[in-house]
Amino acid sequence: MLDLPKRATVVEVGPRDGLQSLDRWIPTDRKVAMVDRLSAAGFAVIEVTGFAHPRVIPHLRDAEAVMAQITRRPGTIYRALVPNAKGAARAADAKVDEMLGLLTVSETYCRKNQNMSVDQAIDQAAMALDIATRAGARFVMAMGMSFFCPYEGRIPEERTLDVFARLYARGIRRFYLAGSLGMEDPRHVNTVFRRIRDRWSDVEVGFHVHNVAGMGGANVLAALDGGAGSVEGSICGIGGGIVMPATMGSVGNLATEDIVHLLNEMGVETGIDTREALKAAQEIAALLGMEPASYVTRCGTRADVLERGRGSPTAHPH
Repeated sequence: MLDLPKRATVVEVGPRDGLQSLDRWIPTDRKVAMVDRLSAAGFAVIEVTGFAHPRVIPHLRDAEAVMAQITRRPGTIYRALVPNAKGAARAADAKVDEMLGLLTVSETYCRKNQNMSVDQAIDQAAMALDIATRAGARFVMAMGMSFFCPYEGRIPEERTLDVFARLYARGIRRFYLAGSLGMEDPRHVNTVFRRIRDRWSDVEVGFHVHNVAGMGGANVLAALDGGAGSVEGSICGIGGGIVMPATMGSVGNLATEDIVHLLNEMGVETGIDTREALKAAQEIAALLGMEPASYVTRCGTRADVLERGRGSPTAHPH
């Protein structure tokens, strides 16, 4: 039987992780409108932007402007990516509520994605944590490629735990493990989270989920059963593109509205109404000129299905 928490936080990463992967520039005012709509929907944590060098992530070159123009809803944490100490200093000046450090467990991928070794990335994370602490901001560490890498394959559990231990030794107590590729399997995900829970009882750990192989929902449940307290998705399933071999297809985030729908139907409290998440997805899709890549926007909720059933009582045999 699944051992699921009574409540889980659903983190929205679309404005950063989603928009940075699009093939076009989204104007600042639309980014602001997107964040404000997500705030109105009741998300507790919103990843607004990233403070990477503009040459690296040009779609987020307006990070300071977006942070300055959003309407901050009381109770919502507005987060930003800080891939290094320089980014953390910019984020501190922009008064973000939470900074997101970044490394990948895969050495090969870390060098391709951040142009540094895992050792160097750990040093940068420790410096970013210090900057966040002095600025009065929260800090959470993203461990990308925690389960599978397109260059190295399956990541051994011991390697993920070793990197986790080294970050813990530098004072970090809030983490998320990323299924960055969408090729990880539920058994592996569950085992890693359980081992972390059993060894480090004083940490907060979340799960960032991709869905390229269709195992996203199963991996969410595996992570929660293993001890994760939060799950990260992107509204409408936007983005999630990463450094990949040229022959790989699109690698996408799991749609946040599907995560909210899944957890609410299972009795895991999210603090977000499913219909509000659905409406937000539809309005943001229209704002960005795209179709939402989620199941709930296509099939609706159970209540929607029952309503259609009442309107069409004749069933067709299968």
